Amino acid sequence: MDFIQVPLTVFLVFVAPLWLILAYRSKRQSNQGLSKKDQDKLQTLISRTEQLQDRVISLEQILDEESPKWRDR
Repeated sequence: MDFIQVPLTVFLVFVAPLWLILAYRSKRQSNQGLSKKDQDKLQTLISRTEQLQDRVISLEQILDEESPKWRDR
């Protein structure tokens, strides 16, 4: 019985509290959302994506005018 009691006591006294503290800290940090730096990066990516989308639409319009059957290829 002592074989199980000693490791269990060590686990409950040292490992379990540390595990809980670290788990709740990481959960709280993840619930805070994006940092200002991450939000700026995301906004930059969104604007680049919109620019690329506009370019693709323009290219498709040009191709539709010059070669109407290009989508069939």
